[in-house]
Amino acid sequence: MLVTLTTDFGEGSSYVAALKGALLAVNPAARPLDLSHRLPPQDLTATAYFLADALPWFPPGTVHVVVVDPGVGTGRALLCVEWNGQTILVPDNGCWTSLLGQGDAAPRVFRLENRLYWRPEVSATFHGRDILAPVAGHLTLGVRPADLGPPVSAWVRLSLPQPVVAPGVVRGEVVIIDPFGNLVTNIPTSAMPAGAVVRIASQEVSARVRTYGDAEPGALVALIGSSGRLEVAVVQGSAAARLGIGAGAPVEVVSAEGA
Repeated sequence: MLVTLTTDFGEGSSYVAALKGALLAVNPAARPLDLSHRLPPQDLTATAYFLADALPWFPPGTVHVVVVDPGVGTGRALLCVEWNGQTILVPDNGCWTSLLGQGDAAPRVFRLENRLYWRPEVSATFHGRDILAPVAGHLTLGVRPADLGPPVSAWVRLSLPQPVVAPGVVRGEVVIIDPFGNLVTNIPTSAMPAGAVVRIASQEVSARVRTYGDAEPGALVALIGSSGRLEVAVVQGSAAARLGIGAGAPVEVVSAEGA
């Protein structure tokens, strides 16, 4: 069974290797797949957008282990979430709640309390290795989520930044900088006025394109990316480097009449 791994540990980290070892120690036939280990450290918002963009494309039966956990070792819970035919093992910090509303039905959520499926020794600082990865291994062997702990109906919900829509203008912000340096915003296609002007970092982005290849190399462009949200990019370059901005930078979309 496929088990994906998403962390902020960094590529080549021994922590990633330990996760895989703890998983395979329970089920050597499990199939670990790295989604990303380069999420910004302890950044729950970036994790939420990453999961919302990635997990809907996986087949039913996939188990996802998510270890972005600023509260490790505290009283925060660990959860097993049954969502859209998939299973997500994750700290109760809200990073998975960006998926709510995307599935076919409401999720079923269980709190991980049954230590039978954990490693005998649990570090206060590495619950991913000692709890989440072993639990994933047991799930691939047929253990049911209901065996892992009691069902819960309340969990932490992450409040993601929302665009503000007013007559003739939409104000949002950069929420992700992708590996190409593209500035991905929280402004969805549905909020984009026709013929709108995009402004970011006090600069007007005059070129609106359908895809990157529609402009010359080096051009600063605005387009709707594969996430369905507005992004600002430099063709064959980095908009983040060109403009010198990062996540949280304000973005304004003004209708042609109000520009």
